[in-house]
Amino acid sequence: MSPSPADNSVPTDSAFAAPYVSGDPYADYRGSDAPFTRLTDLADRRLGAGVVAANDEFFADRENLLSRTPAAFDVHDYGNKGKVMDGWETRRRRGADADHPFPTDTDHDWALIRLGAAGVVRGIVVDTAHFRGNFPQQVGVEAAAFAGTPSVTELLEDDGAWEVIVPRTPIRGHAANALPVASDRRWTHLRINQHPDGGIARLRVHGEVVPDPAWLDLLGTFDVACVTNGGSVTDASDGFYSSPGNTIMPGLSQKQDDGWETRRRRDKGNDWIEYRFAARSEIRAVEVDTANLKGNAAGWVSLSVKDDEASEAADWTEVLSRTALQPDTLHRLPLPVPVTATHARLDIHPDGGLARLRLHGNLTRTGAAALAARVTRATRQG
Repeated sequence: MSPSPADNSVPTDSAFAAPYVSGDPYADYRGSDAPFTRLTDLADRRLGAGVVAANDEFFADRENLLSRTPAAFDVHDYGNKGKVMDGWETRRRRGADADHPFPTDTDHDWALIRLGAAGVVRGIVVDTAHFRGNFPQQVGVEAAAFAGTPSVTELLEDDGAWEVIVPRTPIRGHAANALPVASDRRWTHLRINQHPDGGIARLRVHGEVVPDPAWLDLLGTFDVACVTNGGSVTDASDGFYSSPGNTIMPGLSQKQDDGWETRRRRDKGNDWIEYRFAARSEIRAVEVDTANLKGNAAGWVSLSVKDDEASEAADWTEVLSRTALQPDTLHRLPLPVPVTATHARLDIHPDGGLARLRLHGNLTRTGAAALAARVTRATRQG
């Protein structure tokens, strides 16, 4: 693996944040509202992502990069190596000797990330929260697509597998640096390079999950809505307390904010989420879990579907009529007959929340063919 092409630009004054004195450490933080941040984080630890290696993590551990909570900062917290930072931080690089005290243009630190779900990356957020004078000058990102579960040695040895998806780019300190990605390839691993050294608090990799159609075929029946199987949230009425995307995360909800909860309605409407599947699917059974939602679970739920493959102007068809929900309970709801769909809409009445939605079924023959064709297009040939 070679570093991204050299870029000798240096941070401008606007790249630096003021030294922290007291009060709210996030008061002068520069955030981002890039549209791609609404997509699935392919590097979410809940999907199985991990930082599998780094060349240096002297000051702060590489694993902090994928922590789900905002980076914390305590101005008084020092350890035996210096200031305790909530992120990944490497030591200061030096040149070869006293006559050449600065690192060369190609000197850099790196970390390898295994994505939790393979997919097309649309944008990356390099968050340097609280790294005010110790953030990297530039960052670059490379990506690769590996089959199976390669070891770190295998990842490092196959230099030809890696492709630059973000060239060396100057970034700002104490900021969410949003870096768009133009590649339509399907990736499984990333390598982030920081030039020449420094610290990054959090890394988010937003994109679209593209599952392995051969694996789904082996499974037979699976949850067609789950994000790891290519399901995604396309729209929702409300996500005031917690994200609607939590409803299709793998595994059980561990606490209240690990599900979806809306604000209290004061009108006569209801809340809803719309989903898209990886490809056309047949659904036979529904699970609605209100785990950890005890005084704020939705009162009733209904489910509708539509099939865009059958008609571009397809309407929503209700397949599960309004059904009462119990708090903190798993509800198993078989459908009277299997239904074919590309999208689903969950309505809760009137408001509240639920932890997980599971739609058990399989890809249709045309759906499996369409997904296989998409994977082929997103895979480098030759």
